[in-house]
Amino acid sequence: MKVFFTILICKLLRFAGKLIGKGSSFPGQVALKLCPDILSRVELPKYIIAVTGSNGKTSTVEMLAHILTESGKSVSWNREGSNQIEGVTTLVLGSAGFSGKVKSDILLIESDERFAKYTFKYIKPTHYVITNLYRDQLTRNGHPEWVYNAIADSIYDDTQLILNADDPLVSRFGIGRENVVWFGADKLSTDTDAFVGAYNDGAYCPVCGAPMTYRTYHYNHIGHFKCTKCGYIRRDTEYTITSVDLEKGVMEIDGSYKISLALKSLYNMYNILAAYSVARIIGIDGGKIADIMSDYVLKNGRVITFELGNRKGTLLTSKHENSISYDQSLRVASAFSDGCDVLIIVDAVSRKYFTSDVSWLWDINFDFLNSPNIGEVVLAGKYVNDLGMRFSFTDIPNEKIMLFEDIGEAVDYLDNGSGRYIYCITCFSDKGKFLAKVKGD
Repeated sequence: MKVFFTILICKLLRFAGKLIGKGSSFPGQVALKLCPDILSRVELPKYIIAVTGSNGKTSTVEMLAHILTESGKSVSWNREGSNQIEGVTTLVLGSAGFSGKVKSDILLIESDERFAKYTFKYIKPTHYVITNLYRDQLTRNGHPEWVYNAIADSIYDDTQLILNADDPLVSRFGIGRENVVWFGADKLSTDTDAFVGAYNDGAYCPVCGAPMTYRTYHYNHIGHFKCTKCGYIRRDTEYTITSVDLEKGVMEIDGSYKISLALKSLYNMYNILAAYSVARIIGIDGGKIADIMSDYVLKNGRVITFELGNRKGTLLTSKHENSISYDQSLRVASAFSDGCDVLIIVDAVSRKYFTSDVSWLWDINFDFLNSPNIGEVVLAGKYVNDLGMRFSFTDIPNEKIMLFEDIGEAVDYLDNGSGRYIYCITCFSDKGKFLAKVKGD
């Protein structure tokens, strides 16, 4: 009766939350108060797939859910992105019948990297994807090694790990384990021989601390690494990006399957590859996955097209305080061959914590915008002067840079009749302020 009552309350609260457009965490929070071990009392499906990491969790889960659903699988997943224990509890109980049995074939869980050990205290994933580990919000995540230790506490011995072989810290999870599947990229035409970025988190071995060398860099510290002392090395991959053509927007996986890209970003390709890898493990044909994923447009609000007057544009959502996320968005804009203007908004630093710390701006490689493809760079928001100071240390010509504290004034400035494309780069906390002033798709 306790299980029945807890599930009933959770479902009723979830229904009420949907009516007002929120409430994905609160029902689970109440359920855990009523029955703290409720997750150990439900009957879970054969496949329990978890996804965590610093970036790409939400996109990878959405892509994988799309592949699995289009392949005839019934999937329960936290599509609203509520990825801490309360939100996961809402997902599980909302997908279960009153007897406590989850009715879908697959339970697909996005988990916050910091709290995965709590989410998986009662739920043991059969497959566990770890996308990447980057330096992230100082107020929440501290240093990547701290996050590594937090995730390590959530891993069971008999869970199959699906790991990004090109991330040296993520790869460390596979040391001494046999049940590991590796995904990554071959040497690509977009690679560099030398590190490109404001800092290098791959300079030293995460195992012994000695200097590391790289055969090739895909982006930032993601690439083919080797320790000069202990021999820690990038592993061979079962599922692989074998070639890319960013200009045409095409990636090739495993030398056989071509996927056309809605977002021409290597960062996005890793998310696709992670989803592809899990789907292949589940037993879905590679050609079918490629057909399903070609030109797929994310629905999670990370990438949104818009119109401003007679101009078109794309909003790229990059977490403030996460420099690699920003770097990848800047790369997308700088590679836009038809030419574009760029709007960068920093009006709030954190969604959950009050902080005016903008030291992370110095970790971002804004010199990506020093490209002939870039017209004007418009800076806007409460922290526009901090942005302006940071840009004064780039090689971007001053005459290309415009500053507006008011977001509306920045938008009005860009509504100038020019036909040039616009890329807007900002965070979750600020994107609504921009979208309220343009026509979104």
